[in-house]
Amino acid sequence: MDKSKNPQTKKINWPVTVLLIIGCITVFFPLYMAVIIAFKKPSEMTNDIAGALALPDTWSFANFAEAMEVTDFWTSLGNSLLLTIITVVLALVIHSLAGYAIGRSMAKSKFYNWVYLYIVSGMFVPFAILMMPLVKQTAQMGIANRVGVVVLYTVFYMPMNLLLYSGYLKNIPLALEEAAHVDGSTIWSTYWKIIFPVMKPMHATVAVLTAMSTWNDVMTPLVIMSGTGKNTLPLAQLTFQTQFGTNYNLAFASYLLALLPILVFYLICQKQILNGVVNGAVK
Repeated sequence: MDKSKNPQTKKINWPVTVLLIIGCITVFFPLYMAVIIAFKKPSEMTNDIAGALALPDTWSFANFAEAMEVTDFWTSLGNSLLLTIITVVLALVIHSLAGYAIGRSMAKSKFYNWVYLYIVSGMFVPFAILMMPLVKQTAQMGIANRVGVVVLYTVFYMPMNLLLYSGYLKNIPLALEEAAHVDGSTIWSTYWKIIFPVMKPMHATVAVLTAMSTWNDVMTPLVIMSGTGKNTLPLAQLTFQTQFGTNYNLAFASYLLALLPILVFYLICQKQILNGVVNGAVK
């Protein structure tokens, strides 16, 4: 039987295929460059394209060891982990509660619709506009330290997380809550025993998005924690950039080290992320 006449034969969508190939190259090429530069010696860094793309003559972890020493890696890692974990926990608790309270009340009162729009509109406010007022305000309140950074992160990520949680709640039938209320359950116990566990895919999505944003952020710790002596990994990596140049070998080695923890966290939660993003997009 001629396969070209078989209606079940799938044709290759070449435009989409070409775009996917270009996308893969766009993603993997910088990663490839980061890996080979991290393992190269400074003497192997050349200006010609062939030399830049070539593999290292010898694969050595010397750059990683020196990068860890220069950035005080374990202390900086501990600060980054502390800020990220506390921010993620607060986001899961506070933002999910806000999403539940506002999302379930939007159909009953226009007031909650305005509250929802007001909070979500915070996504459109650039950090550059808020930076100087926040620096002054946190200093006056005595929280120009890690506490202030966590508070700001919790506020900054609330608009997006509220959007995701309130959208995901539309997929959870009210019948679950009504049945719990008939059995004598309070709103508080209904939320923690029924709604909160059901939102597990969205929790994973919010946790990963919040963790990645917190882990990679430079500006907030830079302007708030300046002078405290407490560096996160992104702040510590600024030491590789000076007015005379950048030590790319040590910098990329440090970048790969900083990538590992958040990559492991993403791989653990990846099964829940797609389902959470798709369902959270429902409006």
